[in-house]
Amino acid sequence: MVTGPFANLELPYETAKANATYVFRSLISTYLITHPHLDHVAGFAINTAALQQTLRRKRVAALPSTIEAIKEHIFNGIIWPNLSDEGDGAVGFVSYDRLVDGGNVALGDGEGRGYIEVCDGLAVKGWSVSHGECMKNNHQGSYSSESTEVGYSPYYSRRSSRKDMSSGSIDSARSQTFPQNPEKKAYDSAAYFLRDEQTGKEVLIFGDVEPDSVSSNPRTGRVWQDAAAKLSAGLLTGILIECSYDDSQPDGMLFGHLTPRHLVVELGVLARLVDGLASRGSRPSSPRKRKRPSNCHKLPFEEPRLRRTLSRHPVRRRTRSIVSPSTTARGESFGHASSEAVLASENSELRAVAKEDGFNHELPKGASKHMISPLQGLKVVIIHIKDPLRDGPDIGHTILEQLKGHEAEARLGCTFMISESGTSVWL
Repeated sequence: MVTGPFANLELPYETAKANATYVFRSLISTYLITHPHLDHVAGFAINTAALQQTLRRKRVAALPSTIEAIKEHIFNGIIWPNLSDEGDGAVGFVSYDRLVDGGNVALGDGEGRGYIEVCDGLAVKGWSVSHGECMKNNHQGSYSSESTEVGYSPYYSRRSSRKDMSSGSIDSARSQTFPQNPEKKAYDSAAYFLRDEQTGKEVLIFGDVEPDSVSSNPRTGRVWQDAAAKLSAGLLTGILIECSYDDSQPDGMLFGHLTPRHLVVELGVLARLVDGLASRGSRPSSPRKRKRPSNCHKLPFEEPRLRRTLSRHPVRRRTRSIVSPSTTARGESFGHASSEAVLASENSELRAVAKEDGFNHELPKGASKHMISPLQGLKVVIIHIKDPLRDGPDIGHTILEQLKGHEAEARLGCTFMISESGTSVWL
C-alpha cells in the first residue's frame, strides 16, 4: 500500500478482497464494541464466518451489557451460529472480554491505572454513556433514579412540546426541563479511552451518545471529568464523537444522538472542567510543544499548551445558556468557577451543569484574548453522521459549518473535522 490509512503496509495478495480477508484474519486481534446495535456489530458478525482458518481467537471487548446482548441476540445459533467460546454449541472463534465500567482499578498503575491491554501497545478504559431510551423489559439499559413521569415513547430522548421542539440554537439545547419516567431505561453505549503504552498519549472514542441535558440517565459528565485531567496534563490528543443530525433535528426526535448545538454544550462542560483545573494551577507554567510523531498514535503537528492564569469569578446562574448567541460577544470568555460543583455528583450536579450557565461571560481585567480557549488545540473528529438520503446540501458540510459557528461563539478553542472513508487522521 502506498497511500491511505494502510500506507506502507505490506499486503501479500493481489486482489482487494483477499487482502481485506488477510487484514481481518491476521492483523486485527481485538474488536472494541460500544453497543450492540446492528450498524455497529453487523459487519463484524457476518465476517466471523471467515475466521475458520485463523490460528487464534478474536477478542470482543465491551462492557458486560453489550457482551450479554451479543451472546443472546447475535451468536445464539438462530440469528447467527454461536461462533463464540461461551454457551451451547460454542465454536470458539471469538472470546469475550468484559470491561469494567470506569476501568478496573486493580490493573495498571500511575496514569495507566484501570486500563487493560487490548492489543500490543494499546490499552483501553471504558465508561458507560446513555444512548436514548428503551423499554423496561429490555435488559440492555440502565435505570435513572430521578424519574417521575408516566408515559413515554421508547427510543425518544425525551418528550417535548411543540414550542420546546424549536431547534438551531444552543439555548434550546440547554433550557428545557421535563419530568421523567421511572419506567424508562437509558440504553447503554460506551466511550473508550485508548492509551498508547509507549507515549502515554490517549484518544477518546465515543459510541452513539445523547446529550446529558435531555437524558433520563445522564452519564457523559463522568467521561468529561476523566478527560479534563488528561487534557490538562497534555495526554489527550483527540476526541472522536458522533454528531448524527444537524440543528434542524428537534430534541424530541434525537433518538439518543447529538446535534451540533448539543455537542458544543457537551464540550462546554469539558471546557469548564479544564478551566477549573487551570485556575488551580494544574496546567504547565510554560508553553510546551508536542513532538512530531513516529507512529500513528501521535499528533503530526506541534502546538503550544498555554497556562491559563485567569482568576476565579463567582458562578452566574442568571442566564440559561452556556453560549447564548444573545449574550456572547467579542471580549467575553468562559468564567473560572471551580469544578467542585460538577465533581460533587455524577447525576444531579452534572445535570445542573448541563442546564444552567456556570460561566462568567466577562473577560477579567488584564486577560489576553488567547487565554480564553480552554480546549485550544484539541481535535474533535465527527465519526457518525446519519445521511438523510435526499437532495440538498451535503449533511456533513452542514453539520461542520454549524459546529464551527457554535464554537466561534463559545470560544472553546477546539477544531472540528468530519471523518471520511479512506482518510487518515493523525491524533
